Amino acid sequence: MASHGFWFMGAENPAGDGSQSPNTPRAWCQAAAQKFPGGIGSKLCALLNVGEAEKAAQASVKAEDGSTAESCACNKPCNCSKATVGFSDLYSTDLLPALDGDAKTLNFLQEVVDILLAYIVESFDRSTKVIDFHYPNELLQRNNWELSDEPETLDDILISCRATLKYAIKTAHPRYFNQLSTGLDMVGLAADWLTSTANTNMFTYEVAPVFVLLEYVTLKKMREIIGWQDGRGDGIFSPGGAISNMYAMLLARYKMFPEVKEKGMSSVPRLVAFTSEHSHFSIKKGAAALGIGTESVICIKADERGMMIPSDLERRIIEAKQKGYVPFFVSATAGTTVYGAFDPLNAIVDVCKKHEIWMHVDGAWGGSLLMSRKHRWKLNGVERANSMTWNPHKMMAVPLQCSALLVREEGLMQSCNQMQACYLFQQDKHYDLSYDTGDKALQCGRHVDIFKLWLMWRAKGTIGFESQIDKCLELSEYLYNKIKDREGYEMVFDGTPQHSNVCFWYLPPGVRNLEDKVEKMKRLAKVAPVIKARMMEYGTTMVSYQPQGDKVNFFRMVISNPAATFEDIDFLIEEIERLGHDL
Repeated sequence: MASHGFWFMGAENPAGDGSQSPNTPRAWCQAAAQKFPGGIGSKLCALLNVGEAEKAAQASVKAEDGSTAESCACNKPCNCSKATVGFSDLYSTDLLPALDGDAKTLNFLQEVVDILLAYIVESFDRSTKVIDFHYPNELLQRNNWELSDEPETLDDILISCRATLKYAIKTAHPRYFNQLSTGLDMVGLAADWLTSTANTNMFTYEVAPVFVLLEYVTLKKMREIIGWQDGRGDGIFSPGGAISNMYAMLLARYKMFPEVKEKGMSSVPRLVAFTSEHSHFSIKKGAAALGIGTESVICIKADERGMMIPSDLERRIIEAKQKGYVPFFVSATAGTTVYGAFDPLNAIVDVCKKHEIWMHVDGAWGGSLLMSRKHRWKLNGVERANSMTWNPHKMMAVPLQCSALLVREEGLMQSCNQMQACYLFQQDKHYDLSYDTGDKALQCGRHVDIFKLWLMWRAKGTIGFESQIDKCLELSEYLYNKIKDREGYEMVFDGTPQHSNVCFWYLPPGVRNLEDKVEKMKRLAKVAPVIKARMMEYGTTMVSYQPQGDKVNFFRMVISNPAATFEDIDFLIEEIERLGHDL
């Protein structure tokens, strides 16, 4: 099977004539050593396990005069400019803002960048492991992770950086399919580095002028894409989809009962919210956090494809009213976590409007399909919603975290959440105070999440995101078509998946022909966990599994990594069969 990684990781020259194919790792490294300045190419070779990784893992070597000299791990004489730089006698106090700390700081940070660059390239190399798995106790024993009273040298700090990445999951690896958020975008990564360097806060224009303006521009663009006239409304970037969903519930409660802000839940009647039985757990978690209570979240039946049934929603709303409860919030899902189902938004909006209930769309997973002309029809009706959660850190592959709550009514977030702290949100500032966004957020300190999305959007354009999303859904359809009639596979539900979720059972030879259905299900429930454990121990790939309702454990394959290819899908199928053939 062909492999198309950062380079083709084939065997060494099969002819044995000593020549190097331009596609081999060593040949690539030789070219890189010439192209990259400062010996970075040589270090990449050393750190990418191309025969010299163990040398590179050594933090430093002692020179004859007792000074510390870094080993560049080259196979031949090189022009590495940092051959005499060492960190065994340096500490964090030697770095800026220390006097004369400029050069030491630059050298230290360059070393960290070298480590990061090597890890990035390795992450896209299909011949490397997705995970170097160790059990928790073993990992604790293999490394000294304890904190001490005395400082460690910068040499030790660099060793810790290498060790951390050595045992990290390579979420950028083209064969990592375990979560909804996968992949690593180079422009997004650059943006993340920039915002960490700027190290500012999003609560006022005073301290984050450019970032605040970029959030304003981007949220307006996202509202336009939803379909709200002229992009009007409001919004904010939050720590994740769960918090965005809780914001929506908070706004819905305030909209109906504004007095709850000062007087609390004792001032309002028994409120009830509604969501699909296939919805994300964050709806119940938000209800718990807001004092509404998980028992006040009524789960609506879904059909066999995982889509909410609008007639059951209306039945349960009427039933709640008859009991004296006050329905205030309905959360529809655009892209459920497990099945990838899209609730019928137009029909749900009709019910909500009839009963005057806030309509929220949890599009954390599926909202990005709005960027695709081919697939955005799956969210028809979203423009009629009161609010929407949209996580660009999922299908758009923006580095974590990047989640937006979009709200149709302008000013509601401010009135719901503001506390007007005079030490931060002074009313006599010399600029337009509407750009001080912190008082409409629940947080005070807020991370700069916007720049990653904005810079990637500039780099790709809307059409670039569209192409990326369409490709992921094309790969999921390829997987579905490949296994739907393949021996040993059974689909969890019929029909082409709506999103990139492909849910299936793998039935090993020892399970396929069992006639006792109870025994068959009992054994099948153990198959996915065993195969997943073997995947992690071999480190070849990662795919999630779970039960759903009365269905025993099945694989939930999701594709959101732009680096994945048809060959990776083929590899996954072969690997599942290899790891599960004896079960």
